[in-house]
Amino acid sequence: MDMDNVTAVFQFLLIGISNYPQWRDMFFTLVLIIYLDTLLGNGFMIFLIHFDPNLHTPMYFFLSNLSFLDLCYGTASMPQVLVHYFSTHPYLSYPRCLTQMSVSLALATAECLLLAAMAYDRVVAINNPLHYSFMNGPVCVCLAATSWGTSLVLTAMLILSLRLHFCGANVINHFVCEILSLIKLACSDTSFNELMILITSVFTLLLPFGFVLLSYVRIAMAVIKIHLAQGRLKAFTTCGSHLTVVTIFYGAAISMYMKPQSNSSPDQVKFISVFYGALTPMLNPLIYSLRNKDVKGAIRKECFIFAFCFSKHL
Repeated sequence: MDMDNVTAVFQFLLIGISNYPQWRDMFFTLVLIIYLDTLLGNGFMIFLIHFDPNLHTPMYFFLSNLSFLDLCYGTASMPQVLVHYFSTHPYLSYPRCLTQMSVSLALATAECLLLAAMAYDRVVAINNPLHYSFMNGPVCVCLAATSWGTSLVLTAMLILSLRLHFCGANVINHFVCEILSLIKLACSDTSFNELMILITSVFTLLLPFGFVLLSYVRIAMAVIKIHLAQGRLKAFTTCGSHLTVVTIFYGAAISMYMKPQSNSSPDQVKFISVFYGALTPMLNPLIYSLRNKDVKGAIRKECFIFAFCFSKHL
């Protein structure tokens, strides 16, 4: 296409749920409930882990990082979806679109790597309990910082490699600016960008997911050797929550980024992204709190303290 004879595009129209008008009100209500639950659930987990000394362990340090990530990840996209409900023509400029996309990608990548770090923590705790003291504060901070730093580097590489020209189509069939949907609108050659997405997906999805699977194979082999039923139950309980989160998050992301795009309809991609971009941040604190005895004990203690303080002021 002759780039001199086309009109450059500087803003994009997000379709969102407008192609399903009968679902509009229900979708707005659902997103609002999910976002409020995300804020309250993850905010409460951070508060609980910070103020309860019994939760000052490596596992809960990573869990507080995960809650903070989920809180930020939900805030990067869901408020925009809610605001666009009241707009007849929800347009975004290209710089705003790129900024929102960059933040979401960095946070999602950090979560992928952090889940792998949490798997490593569980391997050390169960396979080498006598050496678990190795997972002290500096090591945990280093693993978390590596997750954050690597996510920023990979996201920067991906975003800086974008050399897209838009010259006509400006309608994104999505709720937010998402890189696969954006690339489909480009009238320039996108083969290099698609290759970069594949390469970064290998480092952020396949390799961490493979590491997590291998970690749980090692954990399963160690648990089988535990003779006491109570010990096996405790090991499965502490790992079950993490494995549930991993399955939900990695499963949805891999199905979206690691299969040929020609096999996916735009609406399918759009709703899969809602599953791991909105539901996962909401479900994580519920999964960990409902399946974890330590967290439930900390919740009961904080509720007792709150009730005691409240009764004194009556």
